Amino acid sequence: MIKITGTHINYYFHCKRHLWFFSNSIGMEHTSELVAIGKFISESTYERKKHEIHFENEKFSFVIDFFDKRTNTIHEIKKSDKFDELHIWQVKFYIFQLKKFGIENVKGVIDYPKLKKTFNVELTPDDEKKLVEAINDILLIIKQPHPPKVIRKPFCRKCSYYELCYV
Repeated sequence: MIKITGTHINYYFHCKRHLWFFSNSIGMEHTSELVAIGKFISESTYERKKHEIHFENEKFSFVIDFFDKRTNTIHEIKKSDKFDELHIWQVKFYIFQLKKFGIENVKGVIDYPKLKKTFNVELTPDDEKKLVEAINDILLIIKQPHPPKVIRKPFCRKCSYYELCYV
């Protein structure tokens, strides 16, 4: 059984083809310099705070970059030099899941170290409905025998799956 992760949510809102490859164990991230840079930034930022808090149940598995117990705040660190809505949905997914673990009044913050900015995230009832729909859609996409069609977007050129889609 597949356990939905924050990465699934991120890829769902980014590119469903990327989601399918990732979910079907076709990994190309190890060939991406951008992924390596992102991992380095995540590991080297906020070094004094506890990193990578793992949560898991029968349907979901996710890792939060760090959680501030004093303020009930999830912090997600992104290497990007621009704000991206898919980052918001990933954090909303974490807040949604923590509610299921019985942790109430959770807030989210996306930290962009390269930009020296943060972005606050909250979860609304409408967001919860959209996440339930997204999770159901993810399960359908990853069960398909073939990946969804290429979407041909400008960000495709920097994608670790570029060669699988265009070569």
